[in-house]
Amino acid sequence: MPIPGNLLTTAMAVMPHKDADRALEVALSLDVPFWPQLPLLSYYEDMYVQASEHFPGIVLNMEKRTLHFSMEKFINEYEETLVHSDEPGYFDISETYSVVYHRFLDLDLSDHPAIRGQLEGPISFGLNVTDQDDRPILFDESIRPLLFEVMAKRVNVQLDRLKKRNANAFMFIDEPGLQFLFSGMSGYTNLAAKEEMEAFFSMIERPRGIHLCGNPDWEFLLGLDLDILSMDIYSNGEIFASYHSSIRKFLDRGGFIVWGIVPTNFEPFGKESINSLEERLDNIWAVLDKKGIDKDFLLSRSMLSPATCCLVNPDGEQTVEKAFKVIQEMSLRLREKYRL
Repeated sequence: MPIPGNLLTTAMAVMPHKDADRALEVALSLDVPFWPQLPLLSYYEDMYVQASEHFPGIVLNMEKRTLHFSMEKFINEYEETLVHSDEPGYFDISETYSVVYHRFLDLDLSDHPAIRGQLEGPISFGLNVTDQDDRPILFDESIRPLLFEVMAKRVNVQLDRLKKRNANAFMFIDEPGLQFLFSGMSGYTNLAAKEEMEAFFSMIERPRGIHLCGNPDWEFLLGLDLDILSMDIYSNGEIFASYHSSIRKFLDRGGFIVWGIVPTNFEPFGKESINSLEERLDNIWAVLDKKGIDKDFLLSRSMLSPATCCLVNPDGEQTVEKAFKVIQEMSLRLREKYRL
């Protein structure tokens, strides 16, 4: 598996920068860089908008920064999508929808241990995008199968392009919506989600995984056929560690974990130090070690990252950049400590 462990660093892609070159510079400072998503630079750089390109029925209003779905438009555009179904490039992200993505692909990325891309996942996209009746399109059984199919094609074409820049490329499927599946209000059951997510992953190439910042049903998530799982351990560490049995099965199957430990929000970042964050992470690993997950094995299959994305800090991108520097320093300290 080309995914590196041993506490190397990466991060989630959404960043508050309005300067694409600066955002790329910060992303490239990590061991496993990625192409940043910069919604404050342009609405086209929003993760939901990027995932919407060429999906039939999408109504995008750049002036109002809104993204909706029209069944009438879907019916008119559905046939065109089918015509292009065997053309991978049709499902890639165009330069209109991400200048940053294409700048990233123009770089020499061969010297990194790996690189990473990302795409908004079908469940989160389907929950976020609503139709003419203000109903999430995920609930529409006439739309959902195509949604999963198109998103799989989009993941595959991006991963293929990234692998041409670095053979160890992998993909995150961003799925913040997974935490809402078990609220009893979603209208989409966890049984349906598990079946359709398993079918979705069977359509996309490896290595692939899920990133989310929320608190889903971890047993459900760890049971999916993932190669890597990235999450906010800063907020969810105690809860996550209680699923030690599922974590062990995930690792034994070859899975990797990205521990999001450094907060990027202004206030919690200011309350922490690298020592307090290191202690918090070590405590979680100690709990898992006591539950039978060997720490050396765990660390060999672990990476580090900031805890979340953040677009709303009063200091703009400054706290986010500080968090990136802290995660790099923490990685060096812990790798020296554990002789990795």
